[in-house]
Amino acid sequence: MRLTRSWRLLVLCVAGAVLIACVAAQKQTTGAVLVFTKTAGFRHDSIPDAVNAIKELAMRDGLDITTTEDAAVFTDNNLRQYRAVVFALTTGDVLNDTQQSALERFVKTGGGWLGIHSASDTEYNWAWYGQLVGAYFKNHPNGLQDTVVSADSDHPLSRSIPSDGWRVRDELYNFRTNPRGTVRVLATLDERTYQGGTMGADHPIIWCRDLESGRAWYTGLGHSKAMFTDPTFRASLLVGLRYATGIEPVTCAP
Repeated sequence: MRLTRSWRLLVLCVAGAVLIACVAAQKQTTGAVLVFTKTAGFRHDSIPDAVNAIKELAMRDGLDITTTEDAAVFTDNNLRQYRAVVFALTTGDVLNDTQQSALERFVKTGGGWLGIHSASDTEYNWAWYGQLVGAYFKNHPNGLQDTVVSADSDHPLSRSIPSDGWRVRDELYNFRTNPRGTVRVLATLDERTYQGGTMGADHPIIWCRDLESGRAWYTGLGHSKAMFTDPTFRASLLVGLRYATGIEPVTCAP
């Protein structure tokens, strides 16, 4: 049966609508991530660079990004829409008791958390946060220094670190405690390559941990703007983001 011109137009319209619907379906997000940048102490000028890097990396997995410095978003109802929360260069006491409880419940019921650099210089008086971040910031040598970062194990989340070591230039944190034993250490610093390290031969700098039903990933790097254009650092952030959001379901037992 031959179709009239009107019917042919109708068929084309329907086909076009189906195609548009398919494209729209492909563009649907795989979830959302909250990027929190509030500071109550030192404020890094690399925060915008961190946010832009996270946005660009999240696009690879179809993740929507919400960025805020408003701690009022930390409620049970609001956090339900997110797969993970990123503390991007936060400092000091940034959440009140009610907001702290909401974040704790979020992680304990399956949410993820990712911390960058001074996220370990945050919430010193909140014991549960200390478990979440793994270790609190103690101090750092003055200025930026060159060092070598080495993968600590053959864990899947260590794959972004070159096997022959990764040379970086950044502000290098010492921590109050060594988190090894409570977290899965993914990468360490070589204190022989720079001045001012105080943790000795075992100096973790990137790690992850399973926390009840949730997940936490942390990097002590990320002070300088240049770090957020470093391909290896961006690759490590992508791996951490995929772990925190549950897109990459691996175990981070100590």
